[in-house]
Amino acid sequence: MSTVIAVTSGKGGTGKTSLVGAVGSCLAALGHPTLCIDMDVGLRNLDLTLGLSDRALMDFTDVVAGRCPLEKAVVEHPEIQGLFLLTAPFSLPLNVSEEAMRELLRQARQLYEYILLDAPAGLGEGFRLAVCGCDRAIVVSTTDASALRDAQRTVAELSRQVEQIHLVVNRVQPKLLRKLHTTIDDAMDTAGLPLLGVVPEDNLVMLSANRGRPLILCANKGAAIGYRNIAFRLEGRKVSIMGSK
Repeated sequence: MSTVIAVTSGKGGTGKTSLVGAVGSCLAALGHPTLCIDMDVGLRNLDLTLGLSDRALMDFTDVVAGRCPLEKAVVEHPEIQGLFLLTAPFSLPLNVSEEAMRELLRQARQLYEYILLDAPAGLGEGFRLAVCGCDRAIVVSTTDASALRDAQRTVAELSRQVEQIHLVVNRVQPKLLRKLHTTIDDAMDTAGLPLLGVVPEDNLVMLSANRGRPLILCANKGAAIGYRNIAFRLEGRKVSIMGSK
């Protein structure tokens, strides 16, 4: 059975794209054929995060318009078997409908166990297309007040279409949290969501993206563990939210 997950955020800078690339990599490494779709039209970065910018020639609008079949439009990662990317266009044609997006996802469900959609920040057209056919959604937020407030707005919009919505608190700095007297519970209460995972701030996330290599190929601690645990929980395993092993 295939699962389509829209990964969203209320604002930019939360690390949403890094999370999609890393969790998608983990799911594929665990033996689940996984397709990551970049829905951030005009601002796509998922191909850079995965190191596939030179290979990703077709985008999701080529599939929707019938110019290319899905199987030929996707790009498989050369080092992580079962990890595929379908990138975003630089601009969105006016004729991309929700029905067309659902048809693309229907085709993808026949080929992949997990489909992760990297939705653009905010609530624009790309967001609408990303969530129209999903089974569940993940809202990625940092712990600062503005990010959590924007996450609330995203949740309000998502809840009209999606029943299963979870929160990932990303880029957590424990020392800063203690200084500001902020807790993960506060973040959950503010966003109004159950918690799927916590990912610590980790310089290796940016370094791996700059090198064009998925984080799981570069590290086995810090953020890599947080992403791995999110993948485990998506599988249905019972693992610690902030486990380190």
